[in-house]
Amino acid sequence: MNYKKMDNQPTDSSITSYDYIIAGAGCAGLSILYQILQAPTLQDKKILVIDQNLEKSNDRTWCFWETETSSFEHLVKNSWDKISILAPSFQKELTTAPFTYKMIQGLDYYQFIIENAKQSNNVSWLQAKVLQIGSSTNGAIVQYEGGQVYASKVFTSILPFQMHDLLSAQKYSLPHPNIQPFLWQHFKGKVVRFEKSVFKPNIARLMDFNVPQKEATAFMYLLPLNEKEALVEYTLFSETILANTEYDEVIAAYLSKNYPDQSFEIIHEEKGAIPMTQFEFASPSENIYAIGALGAAIKASTGYAFQFIQQQSKQIVHQLVKNKDISTKVHTSRHQFYDAVLLYILQHRKMQGAVIFKKIFEKNEAATVFKFLSNTSTFWEDIQIMRSLPTNIFLPAALHVLLRR
Repeated sequence: MNYKKMDNQPTDSSITSYDYIIAGAGCAGLSILYQILQAPTLQDKKILVIDQNLEKSNDRTWCFWETETSSFEHLVKNSWDKISILAPSFQKELTTAPFTYKMIQGLDYYQFIIENAKQSNNVSWLQAKVLQIGSSTNGAIVQYEGGQVYASKVFTSILPFQMHDLLSAQKYSLPHPNIQPFLWQHFKGKVVRFEKSVFKPNIARLMDFNVPQKEATAFMYLLPLNEKEALVEYTLFSETILANTEYDEVIAAYLSKNYPDQSFEIIHEEKGAIPMTQFEFASPSENIYAIGALGAAIKASTGYAFQFIQQQSKQIVHQLVKNKDISTKVHTSRHQFYDAVLLYILQHRKMQGAVIFKKIFEKNEAATVFKFLSNTSTFWEDIQIMRSLPTNIFLPAALHVLLRR
């Protein structure tokens, strides 16, 4: 999918027009749809949601920190008030208060918003591959396989062909030499069910670095759903992606080592790759707005996305209601700088990721770390986090990032 400038508004009366077109029906697209439908003054807006695949499956699990409840509280499958961090010769358990770590399954989220949208007569759905989005004088045209549609504003989360082809072909590598810094957060997770009780349901194992690092930052992520079931996910930050069997082998070895002689079955699997970068993969022009990963909503240094996508969606809809210029930026310049520094250190292996996160959690309260990772920390809390890292590592990296800006 490409973007280009179109000089004129379409004059062909056969082209169906909308107020808003949402290109991409993933988390970002459905989130902005939901927020639009919650705004009383936007109830009369004609909306089209277009995606190559509108058949939803449980392909994602989103986790996030929250201090209060939200509109999606009824979708929370599990939550935890304690976390643990493990590394060689290190283990720490932390209480998350006032935060709660929560999990929402993708299919539950998709179905909730789609059912909510069915109550509106102004939402249309189109299953088709988007080929091109172009801005015109007073709006934008979306060309798809089979036709084209027009809207005054288009919100797109669809990756350009270059990135999409890499993801589809599983040829994960640096998409362009000028994209710096850049890492993939890639993972494979399995929901396992043991015959006997083996898990502590109230403790989420956020990072266990006692796994093969494979010249990357690698850890096991274990979220107990109850005493017998858990999501066990092998996660890596690196420039290249593993073969599918490599994830399987590490997960199998981890379960065998930590839960020896215990029988279990695999009841669900998920796999994904998230770009960890501040690079804008698309530069949409007037009347076209990038959202989600395409719109830099993902926190570059961690890959966390759900809460930032919600923030971005609410921000955009507030601007629509107030008839203000649209800004999709959700990360402050200060936190973008920290992300760039941490990414640089990780990508160039100035310090092992396991050591970085160990030091951060070892020297700080969980709530302070969560505020930092949620971009809600104060400047002095940021300083406290950064002081966790050796000066001879952090300062040269910070200087390098500053000089590149």
